[in-house]
Amino acid sequence: MEFLPVFLNIKGRKCVVVGGGDIATRKAGMLVEAGGIVDIITGHKAEKFSEFGQHEQITLIEQAFNADHLKGAVLAVAATDDPVVNRTVSELANNLEIPINVVDQPDLCSFIMPSIVDRSPVLIAIPARMGELATLLGSYRLQVSQEIPEFSERVSFWERLLDSEVPEMVYSGNTTKAQEHIEAALSQKSTGPTTGEVYLVGAGPGDPDLLTLRALRLMYKADVVLYDRLVSAEILKRVRPDAEKIHVGKARADHTIKQETINEMLVRLAKDGKKVLRLKGGDPFIFGRGGEELETLAKEEIQFQVVPGITAASGCAAYAGIPLTHRDFAQSVLFLTGQLKDGSVDLNWESLVISQQTLVFYMGSLGLQFICEKLVAHGMDSDMPIAVVQQGTTRDQKVLVSTLAELPEAALQNPIKPPTIIIVGRVVKLKEKLAWFES
Repeated sequence: MEFLPVFLNIKGRKCVVVGGGDIATRKAGMLVEAGGIVDIITGHKAEKFSEFGQHEQITLIEQAFNADHLKGAVLAVAATDDPVVNRTVSELANNLEIPINVVDQPDLCSFIMPSIVDRSPVLIAIPARMGELATLLGSYRLQVSQEIPEFSERVSFWERLLDSEVPEMVYSGNTTKAQEHIEAALSQKSTGPTTGEVYLVGAGPGDPDLLTLRALRLMYKADVVLYDRLVSAEILKRVRPDAEKIHVGKARADHTIKQETINEMLVRLAKDGKKVLRLKGGDPFIFGRGGEELETLAKEEIQFQVVPGITAASGCAAYAGIPLTHRDFAQSVLFLTGQLKDGSVDLNWESLVISQQTLVFYMGSLGLQFICEKLVAHGMDSDMPIAVVQQGTTRDQKVLVSTLAELPEAALQNPIKPPTIIIVGRVVKLKEKLAWFES
């Protein structure tokens, strides 16, 4: 064992990152997430760190590195493309007995930052020859770093190797053949960025345990993540820690990022050679505008994958103890949007007022009274059960049950916090018997 596994508490303590590129950006982000107060010594204009804005935990210092920058630090990271600077940072840190990590130069490190799985409790099955695979790949680390200087291309190279037959060759004891494959891959490495790929992934209604295995796999492969406001913080923790995260969420009254802009971002990032994760709450094809995004990708001949998610109607109803269909109460279910593009609600109300049917309204919290009044006006019983599930499947889930006649007043007494799902139908009465999830 070359390094002793240690978890370091850096909350509220000074950490220093030397470098101004993508790797330094990622390292600084990890330190901030762990609570560190980070000084970033960029040596030049800090364009790469614009995403941090006025972050209270970060100070950008556009100076050449010197020993004074390490005063009071409990940890340092050298992530420049200058080996002389990296070695200088390492030597000064060691002299001051400050833990130092130099990216891709383990001989200059007093500690390393391994891949992180942030789950608790966790059970990991490790193949018996995993150590041999790590040793083999590690022996090529310096060569790969020298021959593929661009960080994103280097990451892509390693991921292609891990997705190839190399691991299985090592696990089966055929290390020589694995070495030949690695050598061949290095000799055929791309001379420039290739077109990337977009993963359109449904994140489900909120509970990270409802993510599919395929969603989790692609979430950990992505270089860049574009996520909307319905994706919970718990789900974002499942994304690869060093991935760039871009919030592109839209609320009913706040469309600061237009859909067309999001479409263009997906294309641009993919053409830059990135693996782009478009992470959407619920299912991307049920009121998620996933079809519009794929139309743009197909037109630009961008490769994509689609991973369906558990839609909010299904997940929220299940956690509320409300079956959407039931032999005695409902033989059909309709998914409806509670608002149109211009904010109005324009539905064929007469077609909705039939027996033995469940109605599920997405994005209907602001039009709740209007929906209730319209259904009653077109012949639905005023005592029809209705439920509003807010922040469904999360720890903050709350369910308000009433009737069409009484719900608007009940909602005034119990303010509703979006996102919400509205369920109308006799099946709502079953909640008293079947509810199992309590916040």
